Amino acid sequence: MHSPNWLQHWCRSTDEAVGAAPMGTTAKEEMNRFWSKNAKLNRPMSPHLTIYKWSVPMMMSITHRGTGVGLSGAISAFAVAALVLPGNYPDYLDLISSLSIGPGLIGMAKFGIAFPASFHTYNGVRHLWWDIGKGFRIPEVYRTGYTVIGLSIVTSIALMQL
Repeated sequence: MHSPNWLQHWCRSTDEAVGAAPMGTTAKEEMNRFWSKNAKLNRPMSPHLTIYKWSVPMMMSITHRGTGVGLSGAISAFAVAALVLPGNYPDYLDLISSLSIGPGLIGMAKFGIAFPASFHTYNGVRHLWWDIGKGFRIPEVYRTGYTVIGLSIVTSIALMQL
């Protein structure tokens, strides 16, 4: 049984419209065709960072992911160190005390630990708020973002004083 003429025409025009690869080409040939077309049209590789206008929500999203990876890596490293290194926790505290590190450097180290933890915690609460469907209007997104940043800084400074 033959397909109706309109079906053959539709299938042929649909393949042409979506730019379907001609039969018999390899993936490498198609990739080369794709990149040469983009180079000829002077298109940037997508997504490209230069086409985005940086915003507070975008930076907070990147920072949230970074702090999550950093905190999980640090916790994992400390856990492995606690398992494999000789001695115990008080021995390493004594070692750090014997290095005579100034209070400024110790304060910066405390801030460096406190800020990622507090930022990730506060921003996680913000994400939980979003999970229940609240706070999606643009002014609220910015307001809660600035609130998270402010609370993170204040909390980090407070923890740094301990």
